[in-house]
Amino acid sequence: MRQAGQTSLRPFERLLFVLPLMIACLSLACAADRARQARPHPFPGNLDRLVVFGFRSALERGTSPEVIRSPISGDAFTAEPVPGAPIEMMTDRLFQRVSRADRYDLVSPDQARGVYSSLVSSHSTMSEMEVLERIGKAFSADAVLAGYVYRWRERVGTDYAVKTPASVAFDLYLIRPEDGSLLWKGQFDMTQRSLSENLLDMDTFIEGGGKWMTAEQLAEMGLGRLLRRLDGKPRTDKGDRS
Repeated sequence: MRQAGQTSLRPFERLLFVLPLMIACLSLACAADRARQARPHPFPGNLDRLVVFGFRSALERGTSPEVIRSPISGDAFTAEPVPGAPIEMMTDRLFQRVSRADRYDLVSPDQARGVYSSLVSSHSTMSEMEVLERIGKAFSADAVLAGYVYRWRERVGTDYAVKTPASVAFDLYLIRPEDGSLLWKGQFDMTQRSLSENLLDMDTFIEGGGKWMTAEQLAEMGLGRLLRRLDGKPRTDKGDRS
């Protein structure tokens, strides 16, 4: 019972009071989601020769799935062994995208892996970072672009109905051979969800054409996001460096 002198809000007035709070909370949630999906910064602009080493599987074949840390950044990923075909496909797509930017004197993945095989066979105790530094120095490069694929889980279903959605995780690093410093990094870790499950990720829904993507399509979208700000002013001096 309401006592004398007290007033209570009618249902409509309560709605007017609560609605701004709900909108504010939703706005904060959207801002947080955009922060998690923030695009990486563009590559440093003072690079000339770039070794595109490409991708490797973070876990060896036959290893059980587990949560592991990147050997370069220390970031944690849910990982499982990834077959060779997706690794090669991702490396090819990476080299194609960097080549289209027309900004660098590029060393191809095939060239880089020739040096990698030689180093690994003769220096089996070298760390991943040491190997990448040595590869960069072998080509007198300003940076090495390398990354790991942690998960490549294909969808089970079709474009419009799935039992299990595609799930992909990978990262990329730009490493300076001179001292092993990290110049740039980007990562993509996503299991596709329906729009009703994640209303805040409209970008993925639109980029995927409103369909359930394959692992390849999901990975291609992620690679595009990481390298979206790579395109820039073409190189004007493409002479060989000794």
